[in-house]
Amino acid sequence: MENSALVETEQNPPRRRSIRLPNFDYAGNATYFITVCTFNRQSIFGTITDGRMSLTDLGHIVEDELAASLHIRPELDVHHSVVMPNHLHVLLTITP
Repeated sequence: MENSALVETEQNPPRRRSIRLPNFDYAGNATYFITVCTFNRQSIFGTITDGRMSLTDLGHIVEDELAASLHIRPELDVHHSVVMPNHLHVLLTITP
């Protein structure tokens, strides 16, 4: 039988080692590369057909909300972003 403490679920998320730099001011002016993955890496943002990404309705919402964030958060500057079927990449600068 599996140890329930080792089973990854929404209620029992994985425990990951922090990759944050000690003594780094994450609230300051900096550029970040961020990747956000879907739960269980489900392809809910779209599909790739013949090398082209086709967004689902949810994928369009992700794109729209990222664009909306730039209007309501003037401290963000998105240099590039891409929505993939099961994840999102964003290169952004935060200027407090």
